[in-house]
Amino acid sequence: PPPSLYLRGAGDPELLDRRAVAVVGARSCSSYGAQVARMLGRELAAAGLLVISGLARGIDGEAHRGALSGGGRTVGVLGCGIDRDYPAAHASLSRRMEDGGLVVSEYEPGVEPAPWRFPARNRIIAGLSEAVVVVEARERSGALITADFALEEGREVFAVPGEITSSLSIGTNALLKLGATPLTGVDDVLDALGIERATETEDPDVSDAAQQVLVLVRDAPAAADELTARAALDAGALSVALTELELA
Repeated sequence: PPPSLYLRGAGDPELLDRRAVAVVGARSCSSYGAQVARMLGRELAAAGLLVISGLARGIDGEAHRGALSGGGRTVGVLGCGIDRDYPAAHASLSRRMEDGGLVVSEYEPGVEPAPWRFPARNRIIAGLSEAVVVVEARERSGALITADFALEEGREVFAVPGEITSSLSIGTNALLKLGATPLTGVDDVLDALGIERATETEDPDVSDAAQQVLVLVRDAPAAADELTARAALDAGALSVALTELELA
């Protein structure tokens, strides 16, 4: 364990005692991986879990954003001094996380980022979490190091199955071959942790056109031209329906 942890943010230090799940993966992720990471962050947070990740580009950042969009709290673990924003492009994301959550580091202010510090910080991500979800990972991804730490510490490890032709799936598919639990939805994590998903709310009170569009996008995303054809709506009516659903 680290000798100490430096904390930054408005969240109470006791936040780190909450039940938590880590969502990690490739920095150069695919659009599919980004979508899955954001969905997991949102739905885990909605179930009352703390979402942990490394504030890096790609999967990490999307998991943090998803947790925030789900109205939850999220914790980022840095591989540099607590006074730095790394990467700098995530400074605004870090501020949003700090409103109710925390950014943590074992490194004191002024410590520069270094390549070896990031694999080291992965043990803290694993240590703060009850389970680790690897969304996408190349053959030598740092996310696999997090999974190794999680296994050593008796945590549950989940991997999102990926296309066998994609380099971003080599690491996750290798984890599955080694016995990681396949993740096909957030319920896989919640069931393993013994958490019941909150009862789904009723459909919103919207117009017939908006309700028709909602049915078409409930199970899978659809492009606007596909929706106009399937819902028999013109472009203007579809735009109104989508705006109505977003407001609802």
